[in-house]
Amino acid sequence: MKVQLENIHPNEQRSFRLLHDPKLNDLFFWHFHPEYELVYIEGADGTRHVGEHISNFKSSDLVLIGSYVPHLNFDYGIKTAYRKEVLHFDTQFCKTVLPQISELPEIGKTLENSQHGIAYYGNTKAKIGKRMKKLYSMDSFDQLLEVFGILKELSESNEFELLHEKPIVSEKLKNKQLRLQKIYEFISANYKRKISVDEASSILNLSNEAFCRYFKKESGTTFTNFLNQYRITQAKRLLLSGKNITETFYESGFESLSYFTRVFKKVTGENPSTFKKRL
Repeated sequence: MKVQLENIHPNEQRSFRLLHDPKLNDLFFWHFHPEYELVYIEGADGTRHVGEHISNFKSSDLVLIGSYVPHLNFDYGIKTAYRKEVLHFDTQFCKTVLPQISELPEIGKTLENSQHGIAYYGNTKAKIGKRMKKLYSMDSFDQLLEVFGILKELSESNEFELLHEKPIVSEKLKNKQLRLQKIYEFISANYKRKISVDEASSILNLSNEAFCRYFKKESGTTFTNFLNQYRITQAKRLLLSGKNITETFYESGFESLSYFTRVFKKVTGENPSTFKKRL
């Protein structure tokens, strides 16, 4: 089973990142990333696949996943209506800042346990889920305060189970990330302009043909498809921030409105105007 590196926008100088109701149910996304992840999903039955652990959840799920722990998107295969909230926490923030906060005395143990994968249940799941659903409507400062509150509640809870007996640490995945990260950082820094395969392949000192083979093998998709998906992710953020469609297609790196609309619908299943109106 191929595992993919997910790039969590490394140029954003933030301690955490919120993904509000991302829809990946048509995509089998078996992936990993250096960031810690807290995911909440409700309104559907699905599969919880973290590391070597596979089980089913009913109605809702709340899981804290450690750094570089491979996992499947929790909405894979779901055909009914559902809602999902995802928090990604910067690795350095988790390892250096959080343990120094005296008001979070148990957070170090919680982060350590997250390398096993932690599934929460009972009142903890219900309360944290309710708090996570309100995050997207807050400003950045209130979000930060609420995130601290969420982490405190998680660290004090006894309503959880560890998904693995031993922590998951993969040096192979980390080494693989170092090479792919160069490409993802290049895309993150330059997606607003035209990017050629020549430029990307030169970063890894590969020929165009060798680079395209390598990228598809390691990422599971072509370089062009990945670049378009990345640009659409940025476009969705711009639309949600209040940008109009013309501003959005230009700022997300597309050269024409018609091509942007076509790619947006292919990736998301709806055109940009429908997406903006719905959310």
